Amino acid sequence: MDSVSQAALGAAVGGAVMGRQAGWRAFAIGAGVGTLPDLDSFISYGGSVADFTYHRGYTHALFVQTLAAPLIAWPLARWRRRHGEPYRRWLLAVWLILITHALLDAVTIYGTQLWLPFSDYPVGLGSLFIIDPLYTLPLLIGVGVAAGNPWRRGRWNRVGLALSTAYLAWAIVAQQVVEQRAAVAIAREGLPVERMLVTPAPFSTLLWRVVAVGDDAHWEGFYTIGSGREIGFNRYSNSPELLDGIEDAWAVQRLQHFTKGFYAVSERDDSVVMTDLRMGQAGFYAFGFRVGERRDGRTISREDARYEYPRPPMTTVFRELYACGRGRPTEVIDC
Repeated sequence: MDSVSQAALGAAVGGAVMGRQAGWRAFAIGAGVGTLPDLDSFISYGGSVADFTYHRGYTHALFVQTLAAPLIAWPLARWRRRHGEPYRRWLLAVWLILITHALLDAVTIYGTQLWLPFSDYPVGLGSLFIIDPLYTLPLLIGVGVAAGNPWRRGRWNRVGLALSTAYLAWAIVAQQVVEQRAAVAIAREGLPVERMLVTPAPFSTLLWRVVAVGDDAHWEGFYTIGSGREIGFNRYSNSPELLDGIEDAWAVQRLQHFTKGFYAVSERDDSVVMTDLRMGQAGFYAFGFRVGERRDGRTISREDARYEYPRPPMTTVFRELYACGRGRPTEVIDC
């Protein structure tokens, strides 16, 4: 999730664990600790694909966070010792803040490597968009009112946590409903699909995007909860044969693993581009990478580099995307 959401969640958890005794400082410290795992964004791992796939790595691993929690809690407890706040309470607060950060990230589609160092499998449920105001606002309101009102501090904070958690539960249920409808639609159309994912559109859990991947193509469709209409799919070609000759390259294998097979291969400006199909939508994806070059009809390896898709103004994208979700013709998105 975005940094504001993670700070708000950290503040809410910190306030809930520390109670009235720590006062507003529990919220402030919780917000700070809640943003610590994302400091890995400032680390260079030596290449575009590495930077992309190693984000949400060790700083988001539950085992590593459990080891780090005592190191972070100790100076906090020392600082607050004269106020009667025990170390074990700060340890519990820090640990819960860190792991809830990682678990919330795992609910998005990006991929969070929760099980390092034992497994680098990127967990990404895809139930929430990376920015969702309906999840974040209850936390911000609860924390804001609680921090300024010591007599109702616990109540407001608990309400904010309860509402955000309920919204998260709704998102997971809604995703399951759309997955069932998408599976029926794919079977009805007889699409040769190997894998499918369902993710929410920006800022919403009512409009959902469905991506289905086959051998030489992928399909994309949209569904709005409560619309009652069938999901229609558009087909987009895929050229995995362009990877012949570089299939053993680290960047290629790393992207295949990190995207869980939800990628497309295309030739663009004499470069072979691997596109992550999970984020964005047809025509303007969030992440693409140049992994090879075409010379004399064959693909040779090259240093991986980011490929930037052209994007129309975001206001246009959102307007057309939600028009598409209502089944109306669009100019930008082919729905």
